[in-house]
Amino acid sequence: MPKLQVAAQGVMRWAGRNDQGDPRLDYGLVDYTFLSNTENTWGLRLGRVINPLGFYNDTRDVAFTRPSIFLPESIYFDRTRDLALSSDGGQLYGERRTHMGDFLFQFNIARPRVGKQEELALLGDNFPGDLGGGTSFSGRLLYEKDGGVIRFGVSSFQVNFNFDSAGAPGNSPLGSGSIKFSPLIFSGQYNGERLSLTSEVALRHFSYSGFGPRIPDMDFTGLSWYFQATYRFTPRWSAVARFDSLCTELGDCDGEDFAAKTGRPSHRRFADDWMVGLRWDVTSSIMVRTEFHHIRGTAWITTEDNPNINDLHEDWNMFSLLVSFRF
Repeated sequence: MPKLQVAAQGVMRWAGRNDQGDPRLDYGLVDYTFLSNTENTWGLRLGRVINPLGFYNDTRDVAFTRPSIFLPESIYFDRTRDLALSSDGGQLYGERRTHMGDFLFQFNIARPRVGKQEELALLGDNFPGDLGGGTSFSGRLLYEKDGGVIRFGVSSFQVNFNFDSAGAPGNSPLGSGSIKFSPLIFSGQYNGERLSLTSEVALRHFSYSGFGPRIPDMDFTGLSWYFQATYRFTPRWSAVARFDSLCTELGDCDGEDFAAKTGRPSHRRFADDWMVGLRWDVTSSIMVRTEFHHIRGTAWITTEDNPNINDLHEDWNMFSLLVSFRF
């Protein structure tokens, strides 16, 4: 209807033990536009709403809109995809169109989706107890000039988690603690006739408290960033190249301090990914993509599929092929 829309997406994904095909609701929302004219659009979304994160989170599952088969893992983690994609609550959004360019705004108040994957990523193990999400906040401001030739954005989150060990059977090795995750993401993009350049930088702040000696109180900031170039040879053929980097903790990007304290491999704390790829639009409905990654570091490798982290190699490669059909 002119002012009211309803949208939903269900998903079943098979991605090793990290995701074993359980059906679930990715998002399901009611969208009401209460103001719409030539200069302004303002509205409200309620339900399981998409998180405003960087350039690509909104359409990360739409293959034709992605710059590559896999999005930059340093920003758009696959192992905690559900947490990053959407949350339960509401979103206020707006767009202001001016002679200087277009300004787009989104602000969420919602509770994050938390499951086994998130507990393993945040706590390192599936401990007795219950990890849940508290009321959290997120927002994004985008600026677009000349229909998207120049784009800038900033995204900010304050995600709260609470762990309750009181009701756990037996004695839990953890106390009832809390985690605060506060990423700040800066995005920039240039889109020319043939060449597109994109970069995003994220400062990812973590704060742990109350878990006891097994996970001592700590406060640290990580750095993620990538630089990406896409070149369109013809309307049907294009190539992409990207360098993507993740440092879990500033001041210990090589992981040496982490290895000395824990005895775990230092490469668990970083990942540098060099990628090249090729896209062929066979028709307007069929797309074929292929890409090759050379990665140094294992920071985004899941422990579910690799329980013995000492068997992981610091340098590894990945080749992928995608065929996508839209109608």
